[in-house]
Amino acid sequence: MISKSSTSFSTEERSRQYSKLMAYATGVTLASRTIFPFCSRTLLPRLRVVSMLESSSPSTFFKRVQVHQLFSTSTAPLFSSVKCSTSSLETAASRPNVVTILEERGLLESITSENLRSACSDPNVAPLKVYCGFDPTAESLHLGNLLGIIVLSWFQRCGHQAVGLIGGATGRVGDPSGKSLERPELDALTLEKNIAGIKNILVKILGGNASSYVIFNNYDWWKDMTMLDFLKNVGRFARVGPMMAKESVKKRLESEQGMSYTEFSYQLLQGYDFVHLLDKEGVNVQIGGSDQWGNITAGTDLIRKILQTEEAAYGLTFPLLLKNDGTKFGKSEDGAIWLSPSMLSPYKFYQYFFSVPDVDVIRFLKTLTFLSLDEIKTLEDEMRKPGYVPNTVQMKLAEEVTRFVHGEEGLKEAMKATEALRPGAETKLDWNLIERIAEDIPTCSLPVDRVAGVSIVDVSVSAGLFESKSAARRMLKQGGVYMNNERVDDENKRVEEGDIVEGKGLVLSSGKKNKVVIRIS
Repeated sequence: MISKSSTSFSTEERSRQYSKLMAYATGVTLASRTIFPFCSRTLLPRLRVVSMLESSSPSTFFKRVQVHQLFSTSTAPLFSSVKCSTSSLETAASRPNVVTILEERGLLESITSENLRSACSDPNVAPLKVYCGFDPTAESLHLGNLLGIIVLSWFQRCGHQAVGLIGGATGRVGDPSGKSLERPELDALTLEKNIAGIKNILVKILGGNASSYVIFNNYDWWKDMTMLDFLKNVGRFARVGPMMAKESVKKRLESEQGMSYTEFSYQLLQGYDFVHLLDKEGVNVQIGGSDQWGNITAGTDLIRKILQTEEAAYGLTFPLLLKNDGTKFGKSEDGAIWLSPSMLSPYKFYQYFFSVPDVDVIRFLKTLTFLSLDEIKTLEDEMRKPGYVPNTVQMKLAEEVTRFVHGEEGLKEAMKATEALRPGAETKLDWNLIERIAEDIPTCSLPVDRVAGVSIVDVSVSAGLFESKSAARRMLKQGGVYMNNERVDDENKRVEEGDIVEGKGLVLSSGKKNKVVIRIS
């Protein structure tokens, strides 16, 4: 393994030490009946942690529920692991220190041991295998998950292996961290759909780098573990006191709703994931947001007790993505900022970052992009100079993040739509382009006799661009009304047949932001 004391060992000696370490691992008995209904809300939706602690007899629950009722027939894994492997020692001598890089960019909150700093760049130690977990609560990951992917990518770029763990099992339970209520239960079909969507995003983003990556689904090892195996191999190493002391648990226990045993057990499920990944796959680092510190340390604690080893595994957390005012960054008026183009177009994704205020943009360049700090400092200096064009740095931020998430094609699509929607742009609008941008701006349908030959004032009011004709006339006099990106100066202007793009519709704009697509019905 990568403990500091082992750095002087030869490769063969490290291999022997690792084999001896793994011999301590507790085997998981495979069975056709599993623990999952025991930890699921299907069976225990009303079992509360407080009532269990106050019970006079610990065996009361098992008297009420027979053991055979706790198990169900296992199913096949939702997907096999996806692997791309590279040589583990080729780049060891030239690895930059990723922990230092993360710290310099504001992406480091805490680490479980300072030895991680030396392990990540020591040429005598094999590259680390670093994982981040993603529960399939939706079909797409969102902006809050992006920091985890970026930190994984930094490890990749520094010569380590990135591991994405999709919580096909833990997603059936729901992480209580940061939640005031228990998460809604998802059916099996929804979970499968969500897992597939998240896997596609991770493969698209992580798979584009030269370093290796692996994707696992924790349902593959949890589906065959019985309740008794769980209590014997995992539960007996956990202490209720430290589990109760976790911040996420304390807040929920103090709430009116309390906390179910299902949610209370989540930290053990996530903790054992780390044990399994270290034991079976050699994954020795877990990363997560600062709110995951309790779950991560639960894993390192179980590793120490079950595998009986010190400094075999490390945890690292990064700060949550917040605005300057302390509120979460990643929400818009329309909801979450999704990473999947099917749930949020690259254009809207781009526009969200283009709209970041000046007070946040430099910090986000450091945390959300891979630009060098020198280049970011140059951009920061440019913002202070006279003649600086507003939003120039925001444009750079939007370009870099959109390229990372959606690739070059997604960025081209976003920039083309942005240019096409800019009032006064020289981009000639065709109907295919209008159709694409119509997904992201208000749209209405009007019969041709209410558009062709009708005054621009009347059409703009009918389309909902203005509340009244007087408001439309005022904006016309100010030069703020555009039709198909061309300014309309004459308030008596009527829409001609030639203004209707390919006979199918047109775009009206009021200023830079208010737009409407009119379809001819």
